[in-house]
Amino acid sequence: MRAVVKPTFYEFFSGGGMARAGLGEQWQCLFANDFDAKKVAAYSANWGTREILHKDVHELETKEMPGAPDLAWASFPCQDLSLAGNGAGLAGARSGAFWGFERALRLLKADGRAPDLLVLENVAGMLTSNRGMDFAHVCRAIDLLGYDFGALVMDAVHFVPQSRPRLFILAARRGARHDTPFSDREPDPVWTSPALRAAHADLPPDLRAHWKWWRLPAPPIRNIDLAAIVEDEPLGVKWHTREETQQFVSRMSPANLRKLEEAKRSGRRVVGTMYRRTRFDENGAKVQRAELRTDGVAGCLRTPGGGSSRQFLLFIDGEKLRSRLISAREAARLMGLPDSYVLPANYNDAYHLVGDGLAVPVVRHLGEFLSRLVHIKEPLLVAAE
Repeated sequence: MRAVVKPTFYEFFSGGGMARAGLGEQWQCLFANDFDAKKVAAYSANWGTREILHKDVHELETKEMPGAPDLAWASFPCQDLSLAGNGAGLAGARSGAFWGFERALRLLKADGRAPDLLVLENVAGMLTSNRGMDFAHVCRAIDLLGYDFGALVMDAVHFVPQSRPRLFILAARRGARHDTPFSDREPDPVWTSPALRAAHADLPPDLRAHWKWWRLPAPPIRNIDLAAIVEDEPLGVKWHTREETQQFVSRMSPANLRKLEEAKRSGRRVVGTMYRRTRFDENGAKVQRAELRTDGVAGCLRTPGGGSSRQFLLFIDGEKLRSRLISAREAARLMGLPDSYVLPANYNDAYHLVGDGLAVPVVRHLGEFLSRLVHIKEPLLVAAE
């Protein structure tokens, strides 16, 4: 019997290896890379030290990247591209790491080992960063490397109880047939946002000529909500005092207070999420608000850059209210990580690792699609050289 050969991949900007977790046992990791020592330690704790290299992506050498991967995955830093960022875009010190990834691809191409497939993941704000120019620059770079490409906006809420839309640019080495069942003439509304349509329309004609609207399978029906993943006795976080919880309530707007009252009257325990936000009141003055969500879905996990970015839980059981920070393990569950995944002992380190990572079931869904592309790369994917 002929042995089944697993498709192979590189994981750039690997963090704690959430792309690896999502691709699973059906894929083989040849190489992983990250610049952050704490993330490399987390990666090593879960996957071992064999594939991970702690080094700046701009300084990678050809000899350090083994084998000939089918896929190169890159979840490059988002800080300069997000709506809450500084607006530096690809010229920024963090998101500019994309150019280190692009350099690595050029090295692999020169060595005859260019991957058949690329996946670049980032915040959806990349579509409008610098009036869409950052997205266009990435598409141009991929095009010049010899790839056809397209993009998807995939929200983790289809898979886990967390609202987390992310942009995924999927590229295939040029030569792929355009009449395959894996792409279409029109975008799939499930995986296409208005911003993505607009960004595509703004691309120069020569880039649009190499664009593909990927035909990804429909998402499954999610059967888990926030209440199912929270812990009664969480580790690493403390319950707020009654006075601290009441402070949150006192900062709610009338609309949020109505949500709270509806939850109280529901006759069941409701687990909601809260963020502290700075808003303008009716007089134009800045005030701190507590914004409540009670639909069983958490807000988007983000790295802890200050108190306003922390996500709190509010447990509502009639008139009884309890609140606390979300625990690191709960955050990991919101990303689809199993409880066997080893988290850093320090809360901030664990939350940063998770909040800066990938929703594992989203990667798994995309990975199943990618494996189909790999398995028919003869003749679907033909080298451009």
